[in-house]
Amino acid sequence: MNKHKRVLYSAILSLIPSARKRADYIRKHHLYGSVGKQCTIGKRKLPLYSNLVFLHDNVRIAANVGFVTHDIIHKMLNSKYPDEDKFVEKIGVIEIMDNVFIGSGTRILYDTRIGSNVIVGSDSLVNKDIPDNSVYAGVPARFICTFEEYVEKARNYSQFFVESYGKATPGEVSDSLAQKMYKNFCDSRNQKTEQDNL
Repeated sequence: MNKHKRVLYSAILSLIPSARKRADYIRKHHLYGSVGKQCTIGKRKLPLYSNLVFLHDNVRIAANVGFVTHDIIHKMLNSKYPDEDKFVEKIGVIEIMDNVFIGSGTRILYDTRIGSNVIVGSDSLVNKDIPDNSVYAGVPARFICTFEEYVEKARNYSQFFVESYGKATPGEVSDSLAQKMYKNFCDSRNQKTEQDNL
């Protein structure tokens, strides 16, 4: 895809307010190598060589995730060594398997596969394959816990939240809920400070 089309598609994607509709648009117009079912794509900018990005089913991409399908080191090398044969651009595939969440601000480098049932924390750097059934985060991304351990923590948090605050409306936090959560937050910090001072 040429630069002008990529800029045009990025502009269109920036106008689509829903991450699910953005994924549907990308799938319909074949802007990535593939986009599976039940995907959401928070990022609005189309990466260079987007046809090298392959998403399987139930992949959730948060905002500002970078798919780095290439590097431009060859340009520096070609300038430094003008009399040698030209260096070529490194490009590669990014594949994300089923049931994956990628946190905001994460960068995923080319020639990497993220396995099934994986969570990648925000602002991580994925520079090598991530195995199935795992949670990774950091720069570079490293193992945090198993997927099953995370699921158990999420169940416990969900139970705690409902018991403490009731059912929340998806995508909305009422002012009364925010105030109650803030009070509990302050109380927990004050208890910790008191314990630290003992």
